[in-house]
Amino acid sequence: MMELTRKGEYAIRGIVYLASRPADQVCLLSEIAKAVDVPQTFLAKIFQQFSKIGLVRSYRGTGGGFILGRTSDKITLLEVVEAVEGPIIPNRCVTGAGECDRSNACTVHPVWLKVQDQVRDLLNGITLKELSGQ
Repeated sequence: MMELTRKGEYAIRGIVYLASRPADQVCLLSEIAKAVDVPQTFLAKIFQQFSKIGLVRSYRGTGGGFILGRTSDKITLLEVVEAVEGPIIPNRCVTGAGECDRSNACTVHPVWLKVQDQVRDLLNGITLKELSGQ
């Protein structure tokens, strides 16, 4: 079953809020956490991950905080989800060769591949700009 974890849900809430702010406005982590009702320590870990892959930029010190790493129309929901959840996998048989020794003869295997492709395509077609109402 493909289910978003709490971490994934919090990640989406946090970055969508950030995308809804003016592009040049640095947002404090405490402000984001309060606005989206996410524990600040949890959000800090998520935003650290985002920072490492360039989804957000962080600024330290006075006036420090976060802004998006790219414009909101250039960040997809797929990138956000996969940054915290890892690759979208509807069934273990699509994780790679050798994971399931039945994949060659299995008639359901192509269906799982199709589900994976369609979910990825759907999430890849949705940008933070759309989600933030910008």
